[in-house]
This record gives sequence, structure tokens and C-alpha cells, in this order.
Amino acid sequence: MHRVLLVGGGKIGRTIARFLASTRDYDVRVVDADARSLDALPKHPRIEPVLADGSDRKALLSLMREADTVVSGLGYRFNPLVAEAALEAGISYFDLTEDVSTTQVIRNLAKSARHGQIFLPQCGLAPGFVGIAGHSLAKRLESVDMLSLRVGALPLYPTNALKYALTWSTDGLINEYCNPCDVISEGRRREVPALEGLEEISIEGIRYEAFHTSGGLGTLAETLDGRVRDLDFKTLRYPGHRDRMQFLLRDMRLSSRRELLRELLEQAVPMTTQDVVVVLCEARGMRAGSYEQLSDARKVYGRRIDGEDTSAIQITSAASLCVMLDLHVAHLLPRQGFVRQEQVDLEIFLGSRFGRYFDSVRPLAMNGAQSSASMSAPSQVSGTSPMPGDVVKSRMRARR
Repeated sequence: MHRVLLVGGGKIGRTIARFLASTRDYDVRVVDADARSLDALPKHPRIEPVLADGSDRKALLSLMREADTVVSGLGYRFNPLVAEAALEAGISYFDLTEDVSTTQVIRNLAKSARHGQIFLPQCGLAPGFVGIAGHSLAKRLESVDMLSLRVGALPLYPTNALKYALTWSTDGLINEYCNPCDVISEGRRREVPALEGLEEISIEGIRYEAFHTSGGLGTLAETLDGRVRDLDFKTLRYPGHRDRMQFLLRDMRLSSRRELLRELLEQAVPMTTQDVVVVLCEARGMRAGSYEQLSDARKVYGRRIDGEDTSAIQITSAASLCVMLDLHVAHLLPRQGFVRQEQVDLEIFLGSRFGRYFDSVRPLAMNGAQSSASMSAPSQVSGTSPMPGDVVKSRMRARR
């Protein structure tokens, strides 16, 4: 049984705990300083709530002595502390961060990792899955002119002026909208401002806008440096969102008053589980003497899982992390140090028991009632597509 210490029991952390516990391959201890977050955890024999401060290094080290892996579900500001404690405790570390500087801190820590100890940040949707999908397209071309990654987590029924609803970390959202963005342009890596590069896209008849945001590429620009002429990541929103956010961030100068911006957004913008995650990755280049375009497009909807309404961003972020944790436990990742998302093959990712969550499913009904899209956890679904060769499944069973 693999013992996971999950630090942070928020919306995505709660989903990670539920996914892992349902497999019967993991025991999960969930640490949170908020009793209400712990009360919201599913009642499951393999999930143990622990009321403690996740920013207390001494408390973390004590808990890590009884764990094999730690997963940080905290905001990016706290991840270096958790990673430092993991290094000292000798256990592997995973997180969901989009923050570039935080990832660099963790990468430096990983240089001192012991054998069998890995540090794998950025395990969510973007960065995370989208880097795996984009890298897969690039590998299919002999030379790559352009690789574009577009991802949006959007409400199904936008009604406010921003045409948006809060579906994940407000701090992470603000971070993406304010920090510089890594791109490759005409063969050179550089940084561009967030909110720039506005374009319009139509997917299945629905109009979106896309613009640069920070962190979504993860380490992919470094990995593909010198191999692709143009590479960028942009966030998808409904038309008009970018202009309103630009007014708040630049004209009202709230980019320098992030705590106030967070307060305003959380008081005025609703949360929802009735959302959709839209992913569109496109690559252009030469293959077998022809100039080709390759695409990977998918939509994932919020839906009921094990009787609980779960947003699309919860599903995709939690599933991405759980895939990577499965691969680590099955010894299918590098065994030491810093690991990049794009070191995982897309076919292996999608063929795993958690990768199936990236299949499109119909959305929740408007009244929140259970729709035909209701699903169960991986271990409870017959016919779940295993990884090719059934490698993960057999290795996980052997380790019980």
C-alpha cells in the first residue's frame, strides 16, 4: 500500500484524495488547517483527515515520516516549504503549481534528491497534460514550424460581464494574468506580457478568444528549444473577457494590488461545477516530405462522480496528478531528481486508469440533477481502458 500525504484539502485536493482512495492502492492522509475543508472530504476508510497547519515545517516532517509520497495541493507560495521538507524526509514530491519561479526552486532542490526520490511539479491541466499532448504532436513531425497550446476552464452558462466563473485557485488565476509568459518566437525563447497576443478561435461553432497567460507551457519551451520555430500557450475565454481583465489589471492598476483583486473576484465572481475544459493543441511542420497540420482537441465537462458534483477543472487537474503518481509507483518514471511532464508519452497517459477522464462526457443538467454522464471511480468501472500491456495495473497489484 502506497502512503500519500496530501497537503491541502481544497476542491482539487479533495478530488485527488477521492480518486486515489477509490483504487485501493493508496492510503491518503489529508492535511488542512481548515476543519471545514476536512469535513468536506469523502468518508472513505482509506482517507484520513488531519487537522494541522500545512505551512508548519516541523508538523510536516513528522507526518512525512509515515508517508511514501507528498502531494502539495496548497497555493504556489507554500510549495517550496513542502518540497524542502520532502527532500529532508527522503520522500517524493508532486504538486499542481503554474508558477514558474516556484518550479525553479523545486528544480534546484531536486538536484539533492536521493535514489528513488523524484520531484514532479506542474502535474495539473496546464501546465501538465497540455504539455504532454503538445509534445506528442511535435514528436510526430520531422521539423516543427508552429506548436500552439490553447486551454480554457469555462462556465457552461456565462451570465456576468466577465463571462467567467471561479473554478480553481484565485491566486493561481491572478498569477497567470499578471506574470510574464514564456514563448519561442522565430526560433528564440523570450518572454511576452500576459493578456497580449489576442486572437479569436471557433471550436464546434462556439467562439472563444485566446491570449497569453503565464506558466501554461511548464518546461516545454526549454525541452523544445532549438527544435521548434514558434511555440506558445494561450488561455481560452469567451469573447470580451480579456478586455475587462485588462481594465482591472492595468487601467485600475490592480496587478500591483493582488490581495485586493483576489478579494474583489471572490466576492463578485461565482463558483460553479457546471463547467467545461477545452483543450486545443495544434502543430504544423514537415513529415514524409509534406507540410502537415496535426491537432489534438477535446472537451471535458463537469459531472457527477461517485454521487458528487465535480467540476471539469477538478477532474482534469486531479486525474493528471493521479496518472503521474501511478506511473511513479509503478516505476515507469525516472527514479531520481526532477521530472518533466513531457517525459510521459501521451498514449501511456490516456491509456492509464485516470487518463480516461479526458474523454468528452455530457455536462451536468442545469438543475444539478444527475445526468447520464455520472461516473464512478476507476476501480469501480468495468471495461476501463488499461495502459498498453496492462503494465501499471499489474505493477500496482503486485505492490499491494
